Amino acid sequence: MNRKKLGSWGEEQARKYLENQGFLILDNNYRCKLGEIDLIAMDGDSLVFIEVKTRRSTAYGFPMEAVGKRKQSKYIQMASIYIKEKAMAQVPFRFDVIEIMAKGQGQWDINHIPNAFQSIGGRYYF
Repeated sequence: MNRKKLGSWGEEQARKYLENQGFLILDNNYRCKLGEIDLIAMDGDSLVFIEVKTRRSTAYGFPMEAVGKRKQSKYIQMASIYIKEKAMAQVPFRFDVIEIMAKGQGQWDINHIPNAFQSIGGRYYF
């Protein structure tokens, strides 16, 4: 499985996992001028922006380690665009990361990290 297929497969596993946990998926692969948010969902009354990272091994670190400050800043900006676009400024929101470690033969480990990061320096871009 190439990298793109692995990523798509991981996002599908994450979506199924979240739905089984009671999340309502609002958007898959939301695109704006700054990039793409993997999944956007409602968890109760909270809007959740979710980055999915899928790996075959930890040779290059754990999946969460790929969500550095630069990626976090970009996600915060994209979330701000989404919130403004959908007129959801009064809705509480957070940023989650889902790590998926593919083990082969349709098996995987999933690690859901709620509130994986916060706004940097308290800045939001509304």
